[in-house]
Amino acid sequence: MSEHWSGERPRYGKTIKVDNGLKAKSKRGDIGATWWSRRFIEVLESFGMGGRLTRGRTYARQGQVLSLSLSTSMVIALVQGSRPTPYKVRIAIKAFTTPEWQRIEHALAGKALYAAKLLAGEMPSDIETLFASLGLQLFPATQRELTMDCTCPDWEVPCKHLAAACYLLAESFDNDPFEILAWRGRSREDLLERLRTLRGTTRAAVAREEAPPLIRCLDTFWQKQTATSLTLGDPTAEVRADAVLDQLDAVPISVGRSNLVDLLRPAYLSLKRD
Repeated sequence: MSEHWSGERPRYGKTIKVDNGLKAKSKRGDIGATWWSRRFIEVLESFGMGGRLTRGRTYARQGQVLSLSLSTSMVIALVQGSRPTPYKVRIAIKAFTTPEWQRIEHALAGKALYAAKLLAGEMPSDIETLFASLGLQLFPATQRELTMDCTCPDWEVPCKHLAAACYLLAESFDNDPFEILAWRGRSREDLLERLRTLRGTTRAAVAREEAPPLIRCLDTFWQKQTATSLTLGDPTAEVRADAVLDQLDAVPISVGRSNLVDLLRPAYLSLKRD
């Protein structure tokens, strides 16, 4: 925590007030408006930090935190205490490895709702279950998974300066759930790009399986077909006699004031009834 430990609790002067510090949005009660930010605070409190977090909560609401920045594995903050020079605090967590992130990205890409919720500023409620299925944990499970230090002379971990930074970190998770994932090693831009790539590859593969090119079906196109005679992604799917018209519909062709596809579709559908 500090090199100034002497075996006695250090004495502090009056806290130097800050005019333009970062203030917690919550003015009373608990800090954390979403389940994932509250989950982070609950994790810290489960480590036996409750009393020390309470002192930090006051600091966070008073605006004693001058700055807070988050990068892969590391959160760094400057907190004004009772000394003229602000204290520097660090909160570190182990980032997931590249192979671990590859497994996470494939799992997320398989669930379109996850990416949609993240983009909407919401952390999926069962995302911890997804991580657990991969043998990983999104939030730290033990105090050993977090490394905290502060330049203040207090030997407690966390001190009120660290605790204040933790509360503002939780509120940053409220504003953007991607911050949690960035702390673990994937920025918003990199993660979304990977998910778009993975989902695009999956869709292309499915599309190739679902609809064989028309040129491969010319010999049998006019024959009455069944689901078992086609190679489709879903073997129970209903065969549509007018499916070929969907390809023409992409480039509208007019006959007088009518669309050619609209004129042909009844005739194609009648083939199915015969």
